Parts: sequence; C-alpha cells; structure tokens
Amino acid sequence: MITLRKSSDRGQADHGWLHSQHSFSFADYYDPREMGWGALRVINEDRVEPGQGFGTHGHRDMEIISYVLAGELEHKDSMGNGTLIRPGDVQRMSAGSGVRHSEFNPSPRSPVHFLQIWIEPATLGMAPSYEQKFFAPEDKRGRLRLVASRDGREGSVTLHRDVDLYASLLAPGEQVSHSLAAKRRAYLHLVRGAVRVNGVQLETGDAAKIEMEQKLTIAADADSEVLLFDLD
Repeated sequence: MITLRKSSDRGQADHGWLHSQHSFSFADYYDPREMGWGALRVINEDRVEPGQGFGTHGHRDMEIISYVLAGELEHKDSMGNGTLIRPGDVQRMSAGSGVRHSEFNPSPRSPVHFLQIWIEPATLGMAPSYEQKFFAPEDKRGRLRLVASRDGREGSVTLHRDVDLYASLLAPGEQVSHSLAAKRRAYLHLVRGAVRVNGVQLETGDAAKIEMEQKLTIAADADSEVLLFDLD
C-alpha cells in the first residue's frame, strides 16, 4: 500500500530568515495524522537566508541527519566538531545523552537549502557522536546508493537504528528497484523532479508512505533526486 503525501500539504513556517516545510508535526505545526513514519520522526526542508542560522541549542536521544541541496551549512557542536556541509555530504549527529550545536549559513549572498532529518534511536542515553561523509554524484546516478545504515556498510554513515537510507539521481526514463523484507516499511521523499513509485506519481517535494509492498520500482519522468528510507 502506498499513501501519497503531497508537498503542498506539508506544514509551513516563515520566520523571515528561515523558510521551512515540515513533512511531519514539528514546532508550531501539529497534525495528529502526521507524527512520523516508523522510526522516521522529522523531515524538514529548510532554506536559511545569507548570514543567518540556528543559534546554539540542545538535542538528546535523536539521530540527526543533515543533507544539503544547495549552498553551505556551517556546523559547530559541544563535541568539538566544526565543519562545513556541502551538497553530496551526509552528516550524522547522534545526540544521545545530550549535545549542543549551531547551524549557520556562512555565505553573505546565497541561501542554504537543506533537509534536516530526525530518526529515533533504538537505545537511549548513548554517548553523543558525529560522522560526515561525501557521496559523489556518479555514485548515486542510476542506482540506489546506501548513505546511512545501522552497520555502516558500503561506506555509509552509521545510525543507531535499523534503518537504511538510500540516495539516487535518476535521468528521465531511468528506473531503480528495491525489495522490502517482511514487516519492513519504507518512506520515499522526492527531493526534486518527477517519479512514479509502483505507478504512483510524485512531483518535487512529494513523499510516499509505503507498507505491505514486497518490491518498489522507482521510474523517473524527469531529472530527479530521491531519498528512500527502509525502516524497521
């Protein structure tokens, strides 16, 4: 069964310096029907104006992934990490027992456009940790490239949850397939483009909640970028 989540139905927030779209209930946006999907709790599509950002704030007991689409995001945290996150990078921060961090757009001219993804960990109270890896476009082109997983296989970043996250870049006419094990569910977020998932049409920003499907076929009708979550 595939349930379409239209981009236009997402929660909206405009703070002037921050323009955000919430796939699930977050901050002032609350929809009891949209509290997450399995362990996937947050997908926020954020655009931060030049020279602006999120001041130092705290998190705990959450796996937080940042996936930059355009521009640069400057990250600093209480573990001593200070990095720039650019398109192609996948950053994973495990908040665990508690961490403080800031996220800032260092550009004086260009917005930064990124996805903030939260996944609930399997174990609470772990020591905080951090990881960041780059995945070249050619590694994602025409295939589902594993970028995050519980065991860090295939060079992916490591999550403290039995979740596999794949990224794919598809040209018009290309398609990829993915098999789901019994009792697994999936969530597909279309970053950009137009695809059909088992025949269900998605446009930029749309998503598909997927359960009780053994095989997924993702076919592109335009240049597309896809994130696919295989969830416990």
